[in-house]
This record gives sequence, C-alpha cells and structure tokens, in this order.
Amino acid sequence: MTKIDLNSDLGEAFGPWRMGDDKAILDVVTSANIACGGHAGDPATMVETLALASERGVVAGAHPGFADREGFGRRLIPLSIREVEQLVATQTGALMGAAALAGARVRYVKPHGALANWAADERPVADAIIRATRAVSPELAILAISGTELEHAARDTGMTVFSEIFADRGYLSTGRLVPRNLPRAMIDDPAEAASRLIGYLSSGLMPTVDGVPIPLDAHSICVHGDSPGALAMAVHVRRELQKAGIEVAPFLQPTKENR
Repeated sequence: MTKIDLNSDLGEAFGPWRMGDDKAILDVVTSANIACGGHAGDPATMVETLALASERGVVAGAHPGFADREGFGRRLIPLSIREVEQLVATQTGALMGAAALAGARVRYVKPHGALANWAADERPVADAIIRATRAVSPELAILAISGTELEHAARDTGMTVFSEIFADRGYLSTGRLVPRNLPRAMIDDPAEAASRLIGYLSSGLMPTVDGVPIPLDAHSICVHGDSPGALAMAVHVRRELQKAGIEVAPFLQPTKENR
C-alpha cells in the first residue's frame, strides 16, 4: 500500500472545557471526525472545528455517539433500533447545519465509541446507522472499523464505505479492539504505533494481543484526539509513514468547501 488517510476524532470540547489540541492536529491529519453534540461537542465547537478543517483542506465527517457526556459515549446505552436511527440522523443533521454556517461540508459518517462497537457486532444496529445516514443524505459515505458488521451493511446497500484501523489501539484475534478496561488496549508509544502500522501496510496483517496477526482492509488510520500525547502520536505516525514511502492523503477528495 502506498497511500493512506490519517483521521482523528475532534471537536470534542464542550463550553469552557477543552479537549485536545484540535488546531494543531488538523495541521497533521487529512480527515476529521467531528463530534455532533452527543458524547461531546456543542454548536460553537462544531462550527469552529469545521471552519478550521475547511481552511486546511481536511475532509470533515460526522462523529455521532450516545448522548452520554459523563461517559464520553463509551458506555453502551440500550436504545431501540428506532432510537439509534433517530440519534444518528439528528446528530449528523446538526453537524451538516453547522457546516453550512461554517462554509464547510460534511462528507461521511463514522460512529463514535460504544455506538461504533455495538454496530461492529450487531447487524440490526449497523443497518439502523446506514438507514439514518442515507435518510439524511445519500451522498454521505461511511467510515467503518475494518471487518465489522457496519462495513458489511454499508457495502450490501451499495453505499460508499471506507475501512479504518487504529494507530493507538490494540487488537484481538477476532478483529475487534481490545476493550479499554483491559491491559494492552492502548498504545501510547508513537514509535511502537508507527512500527506496527508500517508492518501492517507492508503485509496486510495486523498484530493481535491474543493470537496470530489477522488480515484487515484499511483506507484510513485513526489517532484518537482525546488521548494523552495525541498530537505527538499523529506527528510521529505521519512522519514515519512518509519516510516509508507511504503517501498520507484523504480517502475522499476535498471539495471547494474544504480548501
């Protein structure tokens, strides 16, 4: 592989509370998954982050999650399938409204946290996210964790879908991420993360914490914007990828609103 996108979860501030260094990370990544007011974010943060992304030619996507600020969207909320549809549609629509105000454009949807993990394993949840996304705009693409039900659901409906892997998360032999409450869930060392990614991109096989490496597809690499050292991780990963001859470029071409 000679080309890969680098994305980050951004716009996760709320009121006076800051989360990460979005402005600096937007100088490094090529796509930005922007919180839509559920797990994090507010109208001012959405508009500001979209404007910053647009100025830098960074492609923007919606990052809907459970309305659970206290748990940062990382606790499973047992919604009905209809409620999942409503959550994704309204949050994505809210970000698109903010984008209109910021002179930007939302191009794709990537579920956040526990919602993404739920959709990874449960096809009805994945289907609900796809229906909601298509209802808001058939032009939106899906960014899905590689090898998951969400990825399969998007492909089965003919949607444009891109697959992602994670720079800073450990993998199980099932293809799922190591739960955050278990050892080796997080990779904090940028050198370790970059080495693993370059090995994956040359072989197509992702190392796991409990077995042999597994095959995964990838159009994008995620660096979590809320992690300690997120900026250093993103900078180091991008530099090492480029040194290895891998072009870092968005999986969707920037539009005039992103330039």
